Formats: sequence, structure tokens, C-alpha cells
Amino acid sequence: MPSAPPPGDPAPADGALPASALREVTGRPLSFYVHVPFCRVRCGYCDFNTYTADQLGPGGGPDAWLAAVHSEIDLAARVLGEQAPEVSTVFFGGGTPTLLRPSQLTEVLAHIAGRFGLRPGAEVTTEANPETIGPAELDALLVGGINRLSLGMQSAVPHVLATLDRVHTPGRALELVGLARQAGFGQISLDLIYGTPGERPQDWQASLDAVIAADPDHVSAYALVIEPGTAMARRVAHGEIPPTDDDRQADYYLMAENRLKAAGYENYEVSNWARDRSHRARHNLAYWRGDNWWGVGPGAHSHVGGVRWWNLRHPARYAAALEAGHSPAQAREVLDADTRRIERVLLELRISDGLSVEVLTASERGRLPALAARGLIEREDERIRLTLDGRLLADAVIRDLLD
Repeated sequence: MPSAPPPGDPAPADGALPASALREVTGRPLSFYVHVPFCRVRCGYCDFNTYTADQLGPGGGPDAWLAAVHSEIDLAARVLGEQAPEVSTVFFGGGTPTLLRPSQLTEVLAHIAGRFGLRPGAEVTTEANPETIGPAELDALLVGGINRLSLGMQSAVPHVLATLDRVHTPGRALELVGLARQAGFGQISLDLIYGTPGERPQDWQASLDAVIAADPDHVSAYALVIEPGTAMARRVAHGEIPPTDDDRQADYYLMAENRLKAAGYENYEVSNWARDRSHRARHNLAYWRGDNWWGVGPGAHSHVGGVRWWNLRHPARYAAALEAGHSPAQAREVLDADTRRIERVLLELRISDGLSVEVLTASERGRLPALAARGLIEREDERIRLTLDGRLLADAVIRDLLD
């Protein structure tokens, strides 16, 4: 979640949605995102809505968070009503969800299931910091219904982890892949960051080799972005570390594509690779396809039927709103038809299934031949997809298409 959401419009105290949004509830899959804002240490590059223990204050700790989250699930059930479909995916993100006891996470899942039901085969993911989880926790999570694990590995190289302020040892995430397999997890993802200041090509190659040796089902690899206001941005400003290098990050992306493809992974979204279609992250696909999701927790964002809203950010303020019987939404925006169409272009063009040409206006369709001639897109069966070169320039391709 970005550090500065848009100002938006006032959100109703009861959380009510317009009739137009409610009419779309039954027509699309429903997902839940649960934001756990707690971290032991705040990484220098992170601008997510996270808090260490000394930043929480009265009413902001895990117990208050848990009570508030349960209240917001009840609120979601009242707002969406009986027409809400069973939930297709649930994602516990953070922060560090595995700082909580497994029973706290699985109680939240049970509450969502009790209120809405879970579709057969529903994907339920938790992010996990490698140093906060072991065999006992893995067993408890799996028994409680969490069936997918997303491990924040970031790098296999000690000095890169140190620059990122990550506290886990390089091999711990890899060890956890094996432990999760032994526990019975059938969906395991490793997350990487590339382009960290001081990361050499051989460092990135070592991380890719380590990931492939661990044999996860899914790999995410994100270019490091140094966000304003973060500790890393201050280090760059003071000349302590160099800024990121776009050309080097492009080279590292190509290394990832080549190495992962050779190992049998397919790229299905610009920054994500999976063993096959069955191992794609269905929760993230719900975002990219514009489905409905309810974001539970401090600072969480939601989208239902063209209405987008975001919660109060600080855990204590979030919990206080729900304790008072109010929606925790800070603000919201109702998207008009053209904004929703543009967002379809922005999001669906990033996935390998591509974008239907019919979504584009006549003038936008007129720009397709030039983009194809530059080798940035390909067109097949009235769908357009980014080529590998197009993925490297995805934002520019989309900008050129929509201008």
C-alpha cells in the first residue's frame, strides 16, 4: 500500500455502497485482503503501512487489531448482503502476518468463511518472514486452512540483504521451502527484489540460482523502487549508497526471464512467474482483472463494483472507528466508466492473457500497428499482449497507447 493515498471523497459512516456497486457483487469473484501492519524491524526501502512495537501506542497492538478485524468482517457481511458470492481467495499481507500466532490468522479466516463461505479450492495465502516461522507454525497454518505460502526471500546474498535491512539469513527462506513441502503445502512462492544498490550481476545470478534450486511453485521478482520518505531514500540523498540504475535493472530482469524460463517457469505477469497455470497467484490475478475485493485492516484498500475505498492507516485509529460502530474507511472514490476502462488497459495488459482489443477506443486501436512494428506488442485472436521488450517498457507502452 502506498504511503499517500489520494484524498478521495467522504466515506459513509455505515460503509454503505451505491446500488450500482451492489448490483455487480454477484457477477464477479470476491476476494479478501487482510492487512497485518506489524513488523519487528522496518526495512529501509519499505513505504508500506507498517509499524514496529514502539510506534503503535495505546489501542494499536495485535489484540486491538484482531478485535477490529473481526468487526470489519461483520461490517463487510452487512454491506455486501446475502447476494455476496463465496470467497475465491484470501490473502494475509503486511507487515509480517507471521508475527501473529497461527491461531490468530486462522481465526480470521474462519470468520470470513463463516460469514461468506469459501469456494471449493479457494486459494488462501499468507506472506511470511523466514525468521518468524518454523515447522510447528507451518503445520498450524495448514490445518487452519491456509494453503499457500509467500516467502519474502529478497536475495540470497548477505550484503544485499544488509542493504535492504533484512534480518533473515540468506538460506532460511530456501530451507523453509523444504519444510513447507514436508508440512503439505502445495503452493509456495519466493519473492525477490533486484537492482539493490551495490548488487552485482553475480549476486543477482546467485539469487536466481538459489531460488531455482529450491524449486518453489511460483517466483515474484520486483525491481527495487526507492520511495521518497524512506530510510533508503535518505541514505541515497546523503550519498551513502548510489541510486538505482534503470539500465542495470533492465539487464537483471532479462537475466531473471532467461534463467526462470530455462528452469520451466512461465511469465504470466510482468513481475511474476509460475510453474504452470495452476500455480499462478489467483489473488493477484483478481486485482489485475478488476474483480471485487474487500481489504480488511489498517490502511487496506478495497474495490467493489467500481467503488474504491481505503481505511484509516494507524492501527489505533482504525480500531477506534470500529469500536465506535463506524466504518474504518478514510475516504473513497466512485470510478466512472472511462476510468474503469483505462484501468483495465493498465492492469490487463500486464498479464500474459493480454487485453481484448474491444476495450480500446478507435484512436487507441489505431496506435497498435506502430507499437507492433516496434516489437513491443503482439496481436492474436483480437487480444494484444506485451512482448519481452514490451514488458521492459510496460509503463511507456501503456502511456503511448492511451495518450
